[in-house]
Amino acid sequence: MRILAIESSCDETAAAVIEDGRKILSNIIDSQVETHALYGGVVPEIASRGHMQAVVRVTEAALREAECTRDDIDAVAATCAPGLIGAVLVGANFGKALALSLGRPFLPVHHIRGHIAANYLAYPELEPPFLTLVASGGHSLLVMVRGYTEFEIIGGTRDDAAGEAFDKTARVLGVGYPGGPKIDALAQKGDPKKYKLPQSHVKDAPLDFSFSGLKTAVINLAHNAGQKGEEIDRASLAASFQAAVVETLVPRLGLAVRQTGAKHLVCAGGVAANSALRAALQNLAEAEHCKLYLPPLALCGDNAAMIGAQAYYEYLAGNLGASGQNAYATAEITENLCRKRG
Repeated sequence: MRILAIESSCDETAAAVIEDGRKILSNIIDSQVETHALYGGVVPEIASRGHMQAVVRVTEAALREAECTRDDIDAVAATCAPGLIGAVLVGANFGKALALSLGRPFLPVHHIRGHIAANYLAYPELEPPFLTLVASGGHSLLVMVRGYTEFEIIGGTRDDAAGEAFDKTARVLGVGYPGGPKIDALAQKGDPKKYKLPQSHVKDAPLDFSFSGLKTAVINLAHNAGQKGEEIDRASLAASFQAAVVETLVPRLGLAVRQTGAKHLVCAGGVAANSALRAALQNLAEAEHCKLYLPPLALCGDNAAMIGAQAYYEYLAGNLGASGQNAYATAEITENLCRKRG
């Protein structure tokens, strides 16, 4: 089964053709990073307009790379939640219209389900159940994946997501957008023990995260140094911040492993590209005698291949979108988007 997938939830316009949920026939990404870097972050209105300009071109490129015509496509999928609502609507409405014109099923896909499914493309042997750490710009979650369309949230952030904290810290340090890769590169030159930064603990919720205190500590440290005319060691602050994020995420994943008895661990989302996190997860997997699945760097960020992978399993589960299928700025990973209202 060949699925044409569209992704437009943030600042990448992407299209891909995926076969049977596991094989990438094409994967095209048109990034707006350079545009939004001028503003230090994503400007929603600009992102939406960029998607409108790129979505047809990107889709046609995906079909060419896959050596497919529209008639070769068995279904059309698109991210329908969560994300910047104007941006999500572009891909969702384009996907619905294309599916209708072709007389093919339309498959609405949850963006975070897609991030998890990116691992199916890299590891043919990976099947549920498994335990997942989701770490991205908008989400930080611990999820038990009990089936391809069955998810249980066992832990999550109470405020900011890890990726958001990376972007804010990058802005404070003046290294630009996107923050994740910039902080990772700068941290290689610094001492992760130079600055003592807080690691939060949520009372009565040992599997939950909180990053607002860490983010505020970095902002205050930089501000106070500026007020006193002192120069901060940017590389060491980046390294200390990165270490604090890793030390917030990984021990909670370890606790979840012991509580659930999981033997297979998956990481998903843009922060999964972080070198310190990947190394710490390898160490955790060895210590807990678990099999670890890390997405290839090319599939950590937003892309349409992951949407096509998850769409295949949504199709098998009978989760088909109607012509009135809506898009949503927010939705839990546990929700069936075909049945979501409001």
